[in-house]
Amino acid sequence: MRTLGLRKGMRIALGIIVLLLASWFFSALIGTPEETASAQTPAEWVSSEQCRECHSQIWDEWAASPHANSWLNEDVRVQSDQFANKDCIDCHAPRPIFETGLGERVLPRSSRRAEGVDCLTCHLLPDGKMAGKIDNPRAACQPTTRRELQRVEMCSGCHDQHKTVQQWKATPFAEHNEGCMECHMPYRDGTPKSGRFHTMPGGHYIEMVRSAVTFMGERDGAGAPSVTITNVRGGHSYPTDERSRASDIWWRPLPADADTLNETGVAAGGGSWRHLHRIRDPYRHEKDIESTLLHFGESRTLAIDDPDADGGVEAVLVYKRSPYYRDPETGIAREIDAVTDPFEDAELVHRVKVGPR
Repeated sequence: MRTLGLRKGMRIALGIIVLLLASWFFSALIGTPEETASAQTPAEWVSSEQCRECHSQIWDEWAASPHANSWLNEDVRVQSDQFANKDCIDCHAPRPIFETGLGERVLPRSSRRAEGVDCLTCHLLPDGKMAGKIDNPRAACQPTTRRELQRVEMCSGCHDQHKTVQQWKATPFAEHNEGCMECHMPYRDGTPKSGRFHTMPGGHYIEMVRSAVTFMGERDGAGAPSVTITNVRGGHSYPTDERSRASDIWWRPLPADADTLNETGVAAGGGSWRHLHRIRDPYRHEKDIESTLLHFGESRTLAIDDPDADGGVEAVLVYKRSPYYRDPETGIAREIDAVTDPFEDAELVHRVKVGPR
């Protein structure tokens, strides 16, 4: 009798264990009620704001990026004449890339343009799911693995309008399969597990601009001064992408005692600034202006041929996101010869000092 009772008790205990395991497995399969309630797939994706709850870190990075500000950016609005130039709308408020086709020119959307180049632009699939790095049908956005997210073609629909991708293809970076993301969307801690930065630094980040080029100054055997700029790390030409971007070299005579730097990073005292060279790709309608882009690996040496350069010389490389120097009070564009302070409307990239003859 004892043996029979013991067996019966064991069967009951085993049944309870099986029920508990089945309950746990079922819960893990479909999610807890709390998970299900907080991660419902929307009936329609209408805004990147819908991504914020689950992807707060990525959303915050994107919100602080030029992509998020592409429609509202003041320089863009001025240069596009408040988007009266309809061609600009395509890339500053595009429809989903997976809808229009990877590598194809993007098409403009008619709604929520203030969100610029947003989450839906890069991740929304035609079937309403999201392109991601893993399959996860339990998540609200039901991400589907799409390796295309890491391909250059994800970016080329917009960023090859001014031949940036074509420039990249002519570099060793393309040969070694180092695409856009290696520089502009690196892993947060250097490993895939941490995910990629969605701030996507580029031409709006002066530190990245500085890393692309070197700037050196010297005198030759005859004592003549010159400066040399080299594109050492830009995975394309310098500057690139928007034709409004420009980089200028300025110089001025420098007194021997001008050793203190001001808040801009140049000598606190010195002569008047003189323009030496401009690096820029002109707009298509600027037929009389030659493209002077600095291609990857290219070095360009420019002589400073002026009697005032016999003494000390200070030379600077500056970077602009608009092609013209504007009067700080009126905003009206000025001829470059009328500019007395290039730092009123440009950022310092590099500075060099050349000693007297």
